[in-house]
Amino acid sequence: MLKAVNLTHSFDYLLFENVNIELKPNEKIAIIGSSGSGKSTLLHILSTFLKPQNGQVFINGKDIYKLKQKDLIETRKKEIGIIFQFHYLFNTFTALENLQAAALISGEKIDYGLLERLGIKDVINQNIQTLSGGQQQRVSIARVLTKKPKIIFADEPTGNLDKANAYEVIEVLKEYCDDNNASLVTVTHDMDIARRFERVFELKDKKLAEIDGDN
Repeated sequence: MLKAVNLTHSFDYLLFENVNIELKPNEKIAIIGSSGSGKSTLLHILSTFLKPQNGQVFINGKDIYKLKQKDLIETRKKEIGIIFQFHYLFNTFTALENLQAAALISGEKIDYGLLERLGIKDVINQNIQTLSGGQQQRVSIARVLTKKPKIIFADEPTGNLDKANAYEVIEVLKEYCDDNNASLVTVTHDMDIARRFERVFELKDKKLAEIDGDN
């Protein structure tokens, strides 16, 4: 489903080099690393939003950074869902209107059971600006899942949530993947969150390596 080969990237300094990773259908992985290690940058490269300086990313066998722009946009629309650290919701819209916009673009229907599972069903008609940061983040997650993506990339998706709600959100994401044969890549600094995934990778000293999440 997803394969990255020899990814290398730097800004003013080398972030990482020769990173390789492969993601299978319905696989759920976490990437951890200290602040500044490059884990968010790696996620942006894997999710098609930042071209690496060296290396390749394949989604369903397609070398995504060699696609024409229209084909890349179509791949993002049909295959990929991205949960950013900031929610990027339409602030003049209600939560429901934000979800309706995603449903309209994707041609999918809003899952009201999902809204209840995320704890936002009772605030769905409120303006986004009246919601707490945690509620806004959960609306953002619901908006991404409304698109029915096959690969979800999540950058610190539980950053605005307490532990109990954070664990619940991770379980919702995992259940979505199980129900839709989708895959999940989550970046987190929190090992307690990472342990809830099938495989854990650590970005450290410019290298990505699989580690034992139980340690």
